[in-house]
Amino acid sequence: MTVGFVGLGNMGSVLAANLVATGHEVVTHDALGPGRAPEGTAYAPDLAEVAARADVLVLSLPDGTASQQVARAIVAAADRRVRRIVDTSTIGVTAARSVAELLAEEKIGYVDAPVSGGVAGARARTLTVMYAGTDEDCVQVEAVLAGLSDRRHRVGARPGMAQALKLANNFLSATTLAATSEAVAFARAAGLDMATVLDVLNGSSGRSAATEDKFPRHVLTGHYAAGFTNSLMNKDVQLYLREAGAGAGAGEGAGPIGAAVGALWERFAQVEPGVDFTRIYPYVEGS
Repeated sequence: MTVGFVGLGNMGSVLAANLVATGHEVVTHDALGPGRAPEGTAYAPDLAEVAARADVLVLSLPDGTASQQVARAIVAAADRRVRRIVDTSTIGVTAARSVAELLAEEKIGYVDAPVSGGVAGARARTLTVMYAGTDEDCVQVEAVLAGLSDRRHRVGARPGMAQALKLANNFLSATTLAATSEAVAFARAAGLDMATVLDVLNGSSGRSAATEDKFPRHVLTGHYAAGFTNSLMNKDVQLYLREAGAGAGAGEGAGPIGAAVGALWERFAQVEPGVDFTRIYPYVEGS
């Protein structure tokens, strides 16, 4: 089986390399050209060539609009070989269902498969791939999913279900990082050393992925290099809020915590667009 891979950003380039390392023949394409194509892949100059050479296509794209554009291009390809698409992008429930319906009209299977764990997790193969799709589609792309990461969880039979879980996860990640930033800033203002604060929190009930991973590795060190921008995190949080409120009646949908977190990330992304999302700590500290 030949695997096509579209989208060679921070995450996509690592995932494509993982597929090569696990023995897959990989054909890549990116809108910005071949500069980030991993060693061992064959670069295709356009989507039509990817569609003609690959059996399964993996997407790693910034949003639902991009996924829909690629899906339409694949459907329109004259010599299409692609039979299934695995979408690792975070695009939301509505967009995933829309892409699945578009592809189903041309008998192309769609597996909704967003990932969580960051670029470091992708390199270490500890990235979580949460995926949803029909029994047949999931079986047919099992080897491709295994090539992406060692941690995989099928979460449902319908595209969009994995997107719902990914948005819930990213909302919790955004909330925890923002709340930890405020708490650590408070402790430091009282004269406490950050390393001491983190040591105690990680042995107490306030510990989280923010205190155990993001703060020690990126905030305490001043590296701020988790590989995920505040603009993308804001996109995911706003998408969560829209999806939570879609079709909700009075008093339902996103609650007050969601509104507060969404407003904070939106302000941060407007003031310092495109910086690493762990820089929310100095932003909160200075607010």
